[in-house]
Amino acid sequence: MDVEIRRSARRKRNVTARREDGRIVVLMPAHLSPEEERRHVAALVAKLEARERRMQLSDDDLLARAHRLSARYLDGEAVPTSVRWVGNQDKRWGSCTVLEGSIRLSDRMIGMPDWVVDAVLVHELAHLLEPNHGPGFKALVERYPHHLKAEGFLRGVAWQR
Repeated sequence: MDVEIRRSARRKRNVTARREDGRIVVLMPAHLSPEEERRHVAALVAKLEARERRMQLSDDDLLARAHRLSARYLDGEAVPTSVRWVGNQDKRWGSCTVLEGSIRLSDRMIGMPDWVVDAVLVHELAHLLEPNHGPGFKALVERYPHHLKAEGFLRGVAWQR
């Protein structure tokens, strides 16, 4: 893989990576040591590649994933008609239209760990069975073992914004 490192004296703390013209460009502060550079590059390249793999998930792949989660955690009772990534949800991680059975996931989650995306999917699937956030809904969401960890993760991400 082709990786270009761009160091900047103006950049103080943040290290980021993006794709440009088919190569990965890593932007980092000039003061980082070669060891810190290697560590950051390895982590950011892995994260970027994971995000790109998730982007390749088609709507059909997401729907199949939702059906598997429903079968495992909701006794197969939540049956979505569609699941897709959307780019217009800046304040929510997911949404569900109960009457249509459609679920939308914010594309801001692309690149997040699978257990976080799965937690949001289970949350939205639970809405197909319980439209509000009452005790019945909470009991359904709690069937997913990583729901609290995912909630904390997403709160941390939201706090950074």
